[in-house]
Amino acid sequence: MTKTEFDQLTAAAKPTLDAIRNCAHELHQSVNQLYDGTKPYGFHLDMVADGVFRYGHEICQRKQDVAPLFFGAWFHDSIEDARLTYNDVTRIARRFMDEEQAHMAAEIVYALTNEKGRTREERADERYYRGIRETPYAPFVKLCDRAANIAYSCQGTDESNNHMREVYSRELPHFLKALQAPTDDLRMSLPEGLKAEIETSLQS
Repeated sequence: MTKTEFDQLTAAAKPTLDAIRNCAHELHQSVNQLYDGTKPYGFHLDMVADGVFRYGHEICQRKQDVAPLFFGAWFHDSIEDARLTYNDVTRIARRFMDEEQAHMAAEIVYALTNEKGRTREERADERYYRGIRETPYAPFVKLCDRAANIAYSCQGTDESNNHMREVYSRELPHFLKALQAPTDDLRMSLPEGLKAEIETSLQS
């Protein structure tokens, strides 16, 4: 769909999207989760959702997919970091959308939940990426998540941010390849503009 059409849909859905956003913020605040040790975790969630606002028109296929797509962005860490189960996520999603939409939303969140592992590589192994590639909109939301983390690390100057910038730069070729689903389904695609934005950030 066009950017204008997508913007019109998000504007019409603003009360629902605001409620989803507030719920996600409150959830992560309830478990005292911070971003970079200093910021409310909602800061990061909003950065991820911003990627959806800016590039969602390139992959969103139906009006009904708008709420699940944004829910996936705001709740993508809720199982991994906020102690929710898949069923918890589904129940929350049902508060904002119908059963089909709630299932899509929960599947995105589940796909983006890391595997159990002692290292970064174990937590994001091939099984993890396969699950993302098999879930509509999950590759895009994961790319928005990584874009948000990269943008933040590139703005920072401390040792931790510099280290993560190097990690993201080193991982980028494998990361993009791992997200690329072997299908023509646009819901599984990765916007070229967002990929270029990430590469530009890491090169600056």
